[in-house]
Amino acid sequence: MIAYEDANGWAALADGTRRAIVASLADGPRSVGELAAGMPVSRPAVSQHLNVLKDAGLVSAHQEGTRRIYQLNPIALAALRDQLDTYWQRALASYTEVVSNDAQGPGEGEDRAEQKAKRQ
Repeated sequence: MIAYEDANGWAALADGTRRAIVASLADGPRSVGELAAGMPVSRPAVSQHLNVLKDAGLVSAHQEGTRRIYQLNPIALAALRDQLDTYWQRALASYTEVVSNDAQGPGEGEDRAEQKAKRQ
C-alpha cells in the first residue's frame, strides 16, 4: 500500500499548481482562501488541488472555526524524499562505475566503442 501512496504523491506533484501549493504550505499552515490569494487560479480550483494532495497523503486538514486549515504531511514528504535519495544514490553509483570503467581503458581485445555498447 505504501508504494501505491508514493506513486500518488509523485503524480500529485506532477502539476505545477499543486507544487506551488506545496511550496506555500512549506512556509506554514494556510486556509484555502490564503492559498488562493497567492495563486493564479480560483478558490474552487485550489480546493480541488488540495483534495488531490490530501488523497495522495501529502497534506492534511483540520477545522478552525469555519475555516479548514491545510498543512503538509512531513511523513509523506519524507517518504518521497527517501525515494528520490535512493534514485540519486543509484545514479551516482552508476556514474562512478562508468567513469571507473572509462579510466581503466579498453579491455583486452576490446575498443572503447565495444565497451560502450556493452554498458548500453
